[in-house]
Amino acid sequence: MKGVLQLMRSYQKELDKLIEENQRAGAVPTLLLHACCAPCSSYCLEYLSEYFRITVFFYNPNIWPVEEYSHRANEIRRLISESTYKNEVSLIEGEAEPEEFYSCVRGLEKEREGGARCFACYELRLRKTAQLAKKMGFDYFTTTLSISPLKNAAKINEIGERLADEYETAHLPSDFKKKNGYKRSIELSREHDLYRQNYCGCVYSVRNSSEAEAVGSRQ
Repeated sequence: MKGVLQLMRSYQKELDKLIEENQRAGAVPTLLLHACCAPCSSYCLEYLSEYFRITVFFYNPNIWPVEEYSHRANEIRRLISESTYKNEVSLIEGEAEPEEFYSCVRGLEKEREGGARCFACYELRLRKTAQLAKKMGFDYFTTTLSISPLKNAAKINEIGERLADEYETAHLPSDFKKKNGYKRSIELSREHDLYRQNYCGCVYSVRNSSEAEAVGSRQ
């Protein structure tokens, strides 16, 4: 029953209401925004920086190989430096920590893309974000992950809310693909000439991407 109710929720409407309440109170809260990559962050930052003072947290131990990690980190650094935002946007770069990812998905290596392995990866990154938000006293934490049409927004928010209870730090509801968020991220990626990767990040998503391309080439 809980899962059904989760799917029925409109996280964008919940975010709209929260923003409206903060605006009425004249508040500009602080937000720790976990970022998976520059393209996904582009719209999220454009949108959220109107209402929050944001610190971007680039923490993605799933990204493989190390050269890819460095490339994506450089791109998000460049995006922030090239953009103008209404409120402050800063960046914290986390450690790569690939051993953390492999430990967290051990036994799930053969799971389908978008399934249990990915959910474990969401939680790994969101947990680190919630821990840091608690430690540094942020008003909210959330992630850019929900902007992707391939990511499960209900599961992302479910994990975020559970971690919010655990760390006593508010989770910002999100489904950033709404309001044409994903479309806008593509437009902003073109404007900034951002590198758009063709796989989510981990070695297993590379495998799945390669398999999908092979199937497509045979059709």
